[in-house]
Amino acid sequence: MSNADSIRLAPPPTPWGRIGAVGLILAVVVSIMVMAFAWPSVTSAVKSVPLAVAGPDAAVQQVEAALAESAPDTFAFVDASDRADAVSQIETREVYGAIILGDAPEVLTSSAASPIVSQLLTGIAPKLAAQLNAALAAQGVALAEPVSVPATDVVPLADTDPRGAGLTAAAFPLTLGGMLGGILASILIVGAWRRVVAITVYVVVAGFSLTGILQGWFGALQGDYLVNVGAIALTLLAISATIVGVASLVGRAGIAVGPVVFLLIANPISAATQPLEFLPQPWGLIGQWFPPGAGATLLRDLSYFPDAPTTFPWLILTGWAAVGIVLALIGHFRAGVRMDVENEIAPAATHVGAHAA
Repeated sequence: MSNADSIRLAPPPTPWGRIGAVGLILAVVVSIMVMAFAWPSVTSAVKSVPLAVAGPDAAVQQVEAALAESAPDTFAFVDASDRADAVSQIETREVYGAIILGDAPEVLTSSAASPIVSQLLTGIAPKLAAQLNAALAAQGVALAEPVSVPATDVVPLADTDPRGAGLTAAAFPLTLGGMLGGILASILIVGAWRRVVAITVYVVVAGFSLTGILQGWFGALQGDYLVNVGAIALTLLAISATIVGVASLVGRAGIAVGPVVFLLIANPISAATQPLEFLPQPWGLIGQWFPPGAGATLLRDLSYFPDAPTTFPWLILTGWAAVGIVLALIGHFRAGVRMDVENEIAPAATHVGAHAA
């Protein structure tokens, strides 16, 4: 072999047309990312907030009409038989608060469900008191003291996280953590089943670690520690298993499913930072079918609303994790079949070549 043959030629410079195309594609990607993250905040509005109202029919109709006139489309009114029924609806997350009319008027809120809505309802209490006093005065009723309407936080946030910042901030790292596990397992580990085992170990260890930080250190999570570990681990697994499954099936190009599906699509509509009713519909409801939304809802329910039904988010997370593992299984067997075919072809080709020689 000559010296010239041993010299490795440097790759040719990238054509200017391709450079321009890459720059244009990057600009489009950045624009899409900005739109995806900013769109929910820009388009969100306080609307269709479920609110229970209990009391005499005439008083209920009057208050609902007044609220509908002063704040159109802000509330979606739900009937409640009495205060106990209203409290039950709040604790099961059917409504965000309630207005109790009658002999002991009261506004019920739930800062654990949404600090924003809780503040909104708290501001209604003095207006409701003024309305009731005006109605009594018009009827010629003389009172020793004006009617007052207290605002009671039925399900308050914990003292360790009085603004709910820790609970809200936990959602985005869970999405990134699930993506990180799936991407690194797909890049660093060869073999679909080995990747599944790797992310399983990862999510279990991360589940205990993150729950220890969020619940034991920051106090952002409440409730049973081990159940929270399971919720966090399953959220991480739902995201990472999907990435591993798609990558095992179609190759490394499948890794892109993480940033596209979970970061650009699912995370902005997860309703982790605001009520899903605030998002343009039906995107708020659609967001609950993805791991970021289901995981955020599940952690909030486990922490503050033990009476709320949690079957749906558990099923959503389990479904995504199962689909990812099934895809990895399909990719594993496809790779095995491909290898068997190659092993059969190679000896045959060698045999033919020997006869030809």
